[in-house]
Amino acid sequence: MTARVVDFETVDLRFPTSRQLDGSDAMNPAPDYSAAYVVLRTDHPAVPEGHGFTFTIGRGNDLVVAAVRAVANRARGIPVDDIVGDLGAFARHLTADSQLRWLGPDKGVIHLATAAVVNAAWDLAAKLAGKPVWKLLADMSPREITDLVDWRYLRDALTPEAAVDLLERAEPGRAEREARIRREGYPAYTTSAGWLGYDDAKLRRLCQQAVDEGWDSVKLKVGADLADDRRRCRIAREIIGPDRRLMIDANQTLGVAEAVEWHRGLAEFGIWWFEEPTSPDDVLGHATIQREIAPTHVATGEHAHNPVMFKQFLQAGAIGICQIDACRLGGVNEAVASILLAAAHGVPVCPHAGGVGLCELVQHLSIFDYVAVSGELENRVIEYVDHLHEHFLDPVRLRDGRYLPPEAPGYSAEIRRDTLERYRFPGGGAWH
Repeated sequence: MTARVVDFETVDLRFPTSRQLDGSDAMNPAPDYSAAYVVLRTDHPAVPEGHGFTFTIGRGNDLVVAAVRAVANRARGIPVDDIVGDLGAFARHLTADSQLRWLGPDKGVIHLATAAVVNAAWDLAAKLAGKPVWKLLADMSPREITDLVDWRYLRDALTPEAAVDLLERAEPGRAEREARIRREGYPAYTTSAGWLGYDDAKLRRLCQQAVDEGWDSVKLKVGADLADDRRRCRIAREIIGPDRRLMIDANQTLGVAEAVEWHRGLAEFGIWWFEEPTSPDDVLGHATIQREIAPTHVATGEHAHNPVMFKQFLQAGAIGICQIDACRLGGVNEAVASILLAAAHGVPVCPHAGGVGLCELVQHLSIFDYVAVSGELENRVIEYVDHLHEHFLDPVRLRDGRYLPPEAPGYSAEIRRDTLERYRFPGGGAWH
């Protein structure tokens, strides 16, 4: 009997992080970290479920859950072997509904929903293979990897043949790099000290804690008041010292000229990258900022909704750091496409992970990038925040400021059943 997707479950999952201002920044002063969560149910006897989600920050999560239902309906009845045997074709099938695409082709709530369902399919495929997603990807041949990608809008920047060549050049060192990452872990940086809503005493305490725990890169939220940002950057630099990296993140709040002036006001503190300095859609604005603030890198991408955006950022020389997001993009397939584009342009990928479950997902993508694509660790770090990992069956593991590679099969996406019930909105106990 052929195993198929027989049903799915969705959950509007929200955590009241706004109560302590965890995750606060200039654009989002009081977020409630949330997930539109989906479980693909199959009648496969060995692995009956695949778990996935996309990230939001509270109100509107119900809209994304509704969109997840619309997208997941397209998976119902598909043989499991067809999904895991051609994950590229499955992702393209999900995005091929012309009526859903009319609501926002490769962007908006439908694309967020697509990410949740695609991520669930990868979780299912990796569990069936008995591997974590990063290992499933890293064991693929160059041709299998490129077949995951929809190349329609990308060929002018990178052809599939050129991508195969890039991957083939990286093949000889895969085993050695995998052994290194298992031994040493993947470099990370912390945002947990720098939320904008924290007072100076808490900022000082958390920066010292970061130093004591071995972090060598710290990021602060900025963009509300330049005088406040100067004071906060001075505090951070005094505590972390001159040799650790300090990054800043304005979360889209500034205009182009304003961002350049903001950087001038903070440059004395040795800024390694300036993240989301302006509108996330303004490719040419980012290019202007990058020219003006060099050698500080412009970093952006957490709101780049598809690989076409990354293609344009890279072609325009607008970013020095490529920040893919595992849920803003349409799941693993589009993340792979963006990683390939960045490698072809020589730009480091440093994923965004400031949100519930994003650390769990992006670690797989960065480890795959190192093992099978770029082969580089220089100037590459994964964001880390210390919130909500306890709710996952396979949470991230860190040692000395480095991610240890996941070992359990799947995408590290599965959330505990008691968490799903307690934080289900609006009826869960946490919201009574």
